[in-house]
Amino acid sequence: MNTNCHRFVVPHSRGHVLRGGFTLIEVLVVLAIISILAGIVTLNIVNRPSEAKVAAAKTQLRALKSGVNMYRTDNGMPPTLAQGLAALITKPTLPPIPPNYPVEGYLDTRVLPKDPWKNDFIYLVPGRRGEAFEIISYGSDGQPGGEGDAADLSSSDL
Repeated sequence: MNTNCHRFVVPHSRGHVLRGGFTLIEVLVVLAIISILAGIVTLNIVNRPSEAKVAAAKTQLRALKSGVNMYRTDNGMPPTLAQGLAALITKPTLPPIPPNYPVEGYLDTRVLPKDPWKNDFIYLVPGRRGEAFEIISYGSDGQPGGEGDAADLSSSDL
């Protein structure tokens, strides 16, 4: 029995043995198809880095919003404007001192993250629409307003 998975033996009517397998042309055609598909996937990924950064910023905003909401649940109010988002990673020393602050803080990291464009997130108490708090990334340009990847992203819109 032949243990080669890509070769097989076929008996021929005249007693000759034929060997079956992939020809060079078949292998080259398959490689060409794989190369074309890889090129299409690569172009789709390479041409969308700004979309990836916007998606990453939204993910970070959700995590920060979740941390502020857990802080608010534990302590009856979100961190003050003076305490800022730093209150999610270190127990505030400015009043009001939270009575139920967990040792590990409210984020999975001990460093306050920056947005994908290396800018600080903006924390507002209250938010611009009257919500208890709002966390903002000003996008790729780091300035209020803008369009596309420079548009503002807000925790209130998530």
